[in-house]
Amino acid sequence: MLRLTDLRLPLPDGPAHTEAELLAAAAQRLGLQPDDLTGLRLVRRSLDARKKNAAVFLYSLDVSCRSAQDEARVLASAGAGVAQADDQPYRFPVQAAPKLAARPIVVGAGPCGLFAALALAQAGFAPLLLERGQAIEDRARTVDAFWQGAGLSPESNVQFGEGGAGAFSDGKLTTQIKERRGRCRKVLHELVEHGAPEDILWRNRPHVGTDRLRGVVAGLRASILRLGGEVRFGARVEGIIERQGRAVGVRLAGDATADGEELAASCVILAVGHSARDTFAMLLAGGLRLEQKPFAIGCRIEHPQALVDRAQLRDLAGHPAVGPADYKLAHQASNGRGVYTFCMCPGGQVIAAASEPGGVVTNGMSLHARDGENANSALLVGVGPQDLGGAHPLAGVEFQRHWERLAFDLGGGDYRAPAQTLGNFMAARAAKRLGAVAPSYAPGVVPQDLRRCLPDYVCAAMLEGAQAFDRKLRGFADADALLTGVETRSSSPVRILRGADMQSVSLPGLFPAGEGAGYAGGIISSAVDGLRVAEAAALTLCGLPVGDLEGPAVCETGEGAA
Repeated sequence: MLRLTDLRLPLPDGPAHTEAELLAAAAQRLGLQPDDLTGLRLVRRSLDARKKNAAVFLYSLDVSCRSAQDEARVLASAGAGVAQADDQPYRFPVQAAPKLAARPIVVGAGPCGLFAALALAQAGFAPLLLERGQAIEDRARTVDAFWQGAGLSPESNVQFGEGGAGAFSDGKLTTQIKERRGRCRKVLHELVEHGAPEDILWRNRPHVGTDRLRGVVAGLRASILRLGGEVRFGARVEGIIERQGRAVGVRLAGDATADGEELAASCVILAVGHSARDTFAMLLAGGLRLEQKPFAIGCRIEHPQALVDRAQLRDLAGHPAVGPADYKLAHQASNGRGVYTFCMCPGGQVIAAASEPGGVVTNGMSLHARDGENANSALLVGVGPQDLGGAHPLAGVEFQRHWERLAFDLGGGDYRAPAQTLGNFMAARAAKRLGAVAPSYAPGVVPQDLRRCLPDYVCAAMLEGAQAFDRKLRGFADADALLTGVETRSSSPVRILRGADMQSVSLPGLFPAGEGAGYAGGIISSAVDGLRVAEAAALTLCGLPVGDLEGPAVCETGEGAA
């Protein structure tokens, strides 16, 4: 099979080029007839709109010739941009699980935990997956009720429950991580196998959308169960059981009538997410090493999606093959702070994402169609250890909590959020009316001065950043753009220290993983970290050295140490 790159085609009249059009273009590039090619696989498509009146799609394609001789002849004469396709399939390093006295336990059913459990189940380890929140079907109803004014469930909300925080998001699948073992491709293929749209395999900026993600999450759970795993909901871990300096199980939270259940484990993978503040406190009290890490806070900013489309696409706005425009902007402010947009949601909505009583937290979410009236993005400013008022490992948690509680009070104490037009924010006016951009946040917003629930240096950097972004995306600093606060959960404020073998440096047998442990950010990187930690756990349980997880170590027999 041959890999063609940088194949340039003008935009189609409809939503996409047909397979016949792609075959014809590939054949022309190779000096062949379309009938000489017997297969085609789309690898990547991106839009080059730098010349607005001559925009093109850039394609990477895999094609097959009728014979190996034809393929060799084409390769010998082909120029740049034609090579042998060499994608290496993902391979879990343990092909058969050993007999163990206890099964592995995975704590947390976000992207990291789901993919760790799936990989272990596929290798025959029959993991137990514990999730403090509800199954996605029940969780979605609980969250929808909260957005309509019902009370907050501290155990099942936008942060906690099957699917993790990513289940209520745009479902972006972009990542900046670089790895050689095909884990990213493995994640994408599993998502498609479980119901995600197939175009995530080749789009330059793939996304699933929250509506499609919910079905994918349920499908992943079904596969874990079918492969011999077990999934338990409403199972909050309140303690790690240690024996002879090693993690050998977990203790679940009890209730008023009974103590929590104790569960034995051959190892514990901890994938609890960036908002598991009570878990962080439990681990610290138990002697685990945690440290502060940088994060960011700010607001959500909303514009009409049509404004973003015009600014980014100009005459291409509304073209059926292009879709709604997005953006990603960054600026170094004069006060030394980095300010940037994060998790931009075309055609989406701002959502209530609190997980603790008495705090307001915002986030963004889009459906797969991205057909809402507004675009929204986080407008964030970096925060570091120097801002946290001390060296305590959980100082960042308290910092986040402080601003969330101020926002809660400003919003009226019922999870409505404080909001302000960008024009009034810039002018430091506490106006009681909003502008032309209708707020999408539910349960609703209250016009307030957002300077009362954000640090001064964050406000200053946001103001400067918005003006800088307007020079890159005309209309970003429009006076009617709407700010809704606060956003504090873009990443974990702590890191649970682990070694090269992926185990806690404080407690062997415990494998901190994913975004909550400080080793990922986003759906793909979290899922990939789940795979890496599952690989390390499996090798450890087989009595094999973990070594470099990019290496070839494979346990074929299923025999190994417990």
